[in-house]
Amino acid sequence: MWTKYKPRETTEAVVGAVTGTAAAPRTLLLGRYDDTGRLCYIGRTTSLSHAAGKSVAALLTPASDWDGHPWAGWSFSAGWGSSRTLEAVLVKPELVVEVSVDVARDASGR
Repeated sequence: MWTKYKPRETTEAVVGAVTGTAAAPRTLLLGRYDDTGRLCYIGRTTSLSHAAGKSVAALLTPASDWDGHPWAGWSFSAGWGSSRTLEAVLVKPELVVEVSVDVARDASGR
């Protein structure tokens, strides 16, 4: 007999990039700092509503205004098992958001 248990938690993460544009983000690419101070990519949000995207956009600074982004030159997968990459726009990693997450982890621990 199987029992299905789907815990959900909230956690904080740093916004390091977005899909869409910084003025109208569609999803947020999130990171957390490791013990050495490196911003590690941990995942992305589901699609934002227009209102949520507009609210977040007011708090973002495009990375073109800031040198030395920790994700410069990176590419991000569009999804599990996909070879397609996301068109991501880097933003200054200064906005911390609270997100609801499930506790699933991939092979690399994300």
